[in-house]
Amino acid sequence: MSPGTGEVRPAGTLTQVSGDEELETYSLVELAVDRLRRDILSGRTDPGGRLVEEQLTRRLGISRAPLREAMRLLAQQGLVEHIPRRGARVATLSDDDVRELYEVRDVLERHAVAAIAPRADLTALRAALDTMRRATVADDRLELANAHRRFHVEVVRLGGNAQLAGLYESILVRIQLYMAVNMRREAELARATDGVLRHERLLTAVETGDAALVKEALSGHGATAYLAQR
Repeated sequence: MSPGTGEVRPAGTLTQVSGDEELETYSLVELAVDRLRRDILSGRTDPGGRLVEEQLTRRLGISRAPLREAMRLLAQQGLVEHIPRRGARVATLSDDDVRELYEVRDVLERHAVAAIAPRADLTALRAALDTMRRATVADDRLELANAHRRFHVEVVRLGGNAQLAGLYESILVRIQLYMAVNMRREAELARATDGVLRHERLLTAVETGDAALVKEALSGHGATAYLAQR
């Protein structure tokens, strides 16, 4: 029987979902993805941290269906993993995984840097650095982590290979939760502006148009400092 109409539906007939209901469900999925992604990539939720459905539905104010879809999407991005009979948790990477991802990152960066054209447009690179400065002042960990990622993606994008830049960004997303831990440790042990200064030096090297100088700046950039502390 159809609710509110008294109409009896044949057995096996699916109830039609309106476009508004689909949009609302999709919006709830987007909300959950955004909130959980922020928690993970800001370092607020550590790698391996459990993601308990009951707690998350209560905190986010949504039902299990959109939450599970959000978790599925985050798993596709490599940020969440499902453990049989134990539920979901923030993705973890072994020491070898992290080291190998940093090595691939390094290879892609250096390949892209060698192809940067003279007098390349550095507008997006400078914008990412400006965002980094503001996030540092505001102590916004997520915005700072995102600005770090955007800056390096823009460096690689200057090489003119969109496919390589896309692959490079997917690698950075996978290791960003570990990068967030790295930046948290840096905040405890160093001046808040140290990260900005490193990226300013890298921008200065890119502005010269000299690939050798950019590679030298990347070598001293400290991207793998976290590996020695794991």
